[in-house]
Amino acid sequence: MEILKHECGVAMIRLLKPLEYYKKKYGTYAYGINKLYLLMEKQHNRGQEGAGVGVVKMHSQPGNEYVFRERALGKDAIQEIFDEIRDKLSNAHLAEHDSEWIERYAPFLGEIYMGHLRYSTTGKSGISYCHPFLRRNNWRSRNLLMCGNFNMTNVDSIFDEVAACGQHPRIYSDTVVLLEQLGDALDKENHRIYRQYRDSMDGYRLACQIEDNLDMRRVLASKAHSWDGGFVICGATGSGDMFALRDRHGIRPAFYYYDDEIVVLASERPVIQTTFDIPRRAIKELTPGSALIVNKAGTVSVDDILGEAENQRCSFERIYFSRGSDADIYRERKQLGCNVVPAIMKSIGNDFKHSVFSFIPNTAEVAFIGMCSQLEKELNKVKEAQILEAKEAGTLTPELLSEIMRQNLRIEKVAIKDIKLRTFIAEGESRNDLAAHVYDVTYGIIENGVDNVVVIDDSIVRGTTLKQSILRMLDRLHPKKIVVVSSSPQVRYPDYYGIDMSRMGEFIAFRAAVQLLKDRGMENVLEETYRKCLEQEKLLDIEMKNCVKAIYAPFTQDEISNKIVEMLTADGSINAEVELVYQTLEGQRDAIPTCPGDWYFSGNYPTPGGVRLVNRAYINYYEGNTEKR
Repeated sequence: MEILKHECGVAMIRLLKPLEYYKKKYGTYAYGINKLYLLMEKQHNRGQEGAGVGVVKMHSQPGNEYVFRERALGKDAIQEIFDEIRDKLSNAHLAEHDSEWIERYAPFLGEIYMGHLRYSTTGKSGISYCHPFLRRNNWRSRNLLMCGNFNMTNVDSIFDEVAACGQHPRIYSDTVVLLEQLGDALDKENHRIYRQYRDSMDGYRLACQIEDNLDMRRVLASKAHSWDGGFVICGATGSGDMFALRDRHGIRPAFYYYDDEIVVLASERPVIQTTFDIPRRAIKELTPGSALIVNKAGTVSVDDILGEAENQRCSFERIYFSRGSDADIYRERKQLGCNVVPAIMKSIGNDFKHSVFSFIPNTAEVAFIGMCSQLEKELNKVKEAQILEAKEAGTLTPELLSEIMRQNLRIEKVAIKDIKLRTFIAEGESRNDLAAHVYDVTYGIIENGVDNVVVIDDSIVRGTTLKQSILRMLDRLHPKKIVVVSSSPQVRYPDYYGIDMSRMGEFIAFRAAVQLLKDRGMENVLEETYRKCLEQEKLLDIEMKNCVKAIYAPFTQDEISNKIVEMLTADGSINAEVELVYQTLEGQRDAIPTCPGDWYFSGNYPTPGGVRLVNRAYINYYEGNTEKR
């Protein structure tokens, strides 16, 4: 119901053949840029604040550009970028030139392609924050083009390390800091090779020798061990080396494929499957802590840079963010729907006859399918019991049997997202009234005051849309009871690894727990937690503990859920009874066993930086620093 700004999307392509090869086989020199466009469009769900494209042209001649870049802001950024590229290619009059000219001079037709889709994870916006970032130098081997799906929890210490080297980053952001840090390592790698060969050659030969012998493993290993966070960092040098490094816990996703024509990496597996029409088994997941590296000569390797640590692959990635067309994610989301059925049955009192089932929004559709599949099994059990009971009582007739078998789940589309209303033109209650009409309801499917309406969502984070839109909209159908189901557990803690989860005080589950403490005269827990968080700041990161867990410890999940309902309906505008049903943490772990990273729900952060930041977030909340996260 509430759109989360979340981790970005990345795409990289390395062509392993001359451009003429792709012209002959696929009918166009633009094979690489066309495939990049598809990879980005099919990951559009991962970023709608901005996008960027970078291209490295390895055979460009001196005096001509060899690193091309286009960036744009807004949800239509991809289209704007590729329209601009198309215009530049059209102006180059490619049909009038031979393949040698294309290799040397055609803009945006090169050997390395990089694409990025951006969602801000820090609240910073503007074209200067759009990836890819570019570090320029007059030597091709010192140019660095970089983008990533990441958020560093220790950007302060990384910045200090960069500044201590004498560098002066122009912008304080983790992307710029990493760019300068890796750029410094790249400079040192250039110097290492220069010193090795300077006595035996000079000039152009020496420059080529440096380009041919860059070791990106050394570059990455010299800096990446200091990073704390979740990341997939992608980069390319102006001379033709390409890399993508994944964090050691596997927090952020990355998949790759290569053959004798192409190397490709993307944030999601089905994107590669569809774009290149290749079987799922041919696509590999990049091992946590490892880097996919392609050198100037086109040699492909996967190298262990950081070492693989405890598996903390992001569960929210599977629940909400990734495209559901991936076979594993589809199966997992269905299981999430199955696993909430026992709580749903309890909520409706096993009353199938007077319950209508639906989903909001479309991202919850797969969980809805799983939920209905399990509800069908439960209904079949009810039918079997009714038949056996009638048989034992001697009252089973063909007419009664037919009546029992005609019982079906009442599955309906109760809500349709009609239009995106421009609620920013209104204020206060008038804005809330507009928000309540974002969805249109299907009338005539609910018996007034008799039926329950059950809708499933993939997550409930802030509760704002639920209060201002969903509950009001469903109440217009006049049901006896509204049951809102979340296929994920209660989101209790912020994320610090690339997903824009809100400030601590904006989580509806956190606000409910705080209110319960106040209701029960336990305000001392709030103060004690604040004091402990302050004490934690004196410790080393590795010694810290998540003190915020104490806020939730006195209460069951149901108690917090009930309090959320009370808070959402406190104004008395909802006539129906309302109940929230959340996935349990055990149900989520059962559905997604291969991705145990559940710090959003459990507070078990995979890195020390996450623990430090969640304690700091509580301090900011307690002190009323609403501008800080």
